[in-house]
Amino acid sequence: MLKILTVIGARPQIIKAAAISRVITIAYGERINEKIIHTGQHYDKNMSKVFFEEMNLPSPAYNLKVGSGSHGAQTAAMIKGLEEIMLKEKPSGVIVYGDTNSTLAGAIAASKMHIPVIHIEAGLRSFNKEMPEEINRVLCDHVSTLLFTPTEAGYCNLIAEGFKENTSATLSAGASDALSAGVKPYTINNPKIYHCGDVMYDNCLYFGKRAENRPFMINGTDVTDSNYVLVTIHRDSNTDDPKRLSALFKSIIAISDDFNISVVLPLHPRTANLFKQNLDPGVYRDVKSNEHIKIIPAVSFLDMYTLEKGAKLIMTDSGGVQKESFFFRKPCIILRPETEWVELVENGNAILADANIEKITSAFSELTAKTNFTYPALFGDGKSAFFICETVEGCNCYFC
Repeated sequence: MLKILTVIGARPQIIKAAAISRVITIAYGERINEKIIHTGQHYDKNMSKVFFEEMNLPSPAYNLKVGSGSHGAQTAAMIKGLEEIMLKEKPSGVIVYGDTNSTLAGAIAASKMHIPVIHIEAGLRSFNKEMPEEINRVLCDHVSTLLFTPTEAGYCNLIAEGFKENTSATLSAGASDALSAGVKPYTINNPKIYHCGDVMYDNCLYFGKRAENRPFMINGTDVTDSNYVLVTIHRDSNTDDPKRLSALFKSIIAISDDFNISVVLPLHPRTANLFKQNLDPGVYRDVKSNEHIKIIPAVSFLDMYTLEKGAKLIMTDSGGVQKESFFFRKPCIILRPETEWVELVENGNAILADANIEKITSAFSELTAKTNFTYPALFGDGKSAFFICETVEGCNCYFC
């Protein structure tokens, strides 16, 4: 049986891991033994525990409980803990997702121990290496053995960086049995790339119906029937910069007042911790006194889906929420200067507005007036997790 360790630590990774774990349970339980390691990167209950419960994800076999800290301290603690677990478990391969410090730590720990890394959501690029996530993506990709990219653009990015489109198998001496069986073992020096679609879209189809008629109340008001904008802000480039954070909230105030529309803003723990400290005092007062702006604690997975499905428009600096806006056919304003999900912008479903007040309000006007949105199959057919599990399970010999 193939033993796989899955490394997760943040909300988007829990969501992605749920798709893979669900398929393993349904179709590969006798052939793949998966154990989940939670680094504890997101330790808030609504950013972690509730997600496991709502998505029926198996409880982690290990929790490093790393918590917050500087990038170096956090990543180092993860690498140390992961290395100890890998030495004990001796896995056939390690799955990592996306672009967080947990992703990087898992990839470094496994690759240095010569354990094949399986990177799900590989190949994405914002082409801005000032973003910690961009560094994590690039480094992880280049120590991985199997790379599964959700989009055509991601696949092309990998080829542009030197990955081979049609990698040939390299078999060591004495591996004739594997060769005759048609097995193609790949390695860190001879990786294999796949364009498979997005496991988050798999989850959207699977869990979307459960969120359809799910009520969500704020101060006794059912927001699912309201005319509101959903906003999420969590990236340190926004939360840690008082000028950018204040500009974003000035934009929120302008939109709520000028367009007479409610704004629902679930506060990520990082944003909640820095909200009053980094926000201009005058802006903070205006936000707190604005009846249109409803600031709430971080929400669970299904509650987030409910809010997304009910929103008129979504404003976010989250990569995952950008995609979810597309899945639920909502226009999106991206609160960053660039995005790894370039297809959304190119197709006209989203606008890059950064932390610029004029760009944000202009984007709101443009997107709320637009009626000719299209939704091509940018993220696959909803069966990406099956493809990944079938490929990994068929690669048992890769990891010998």
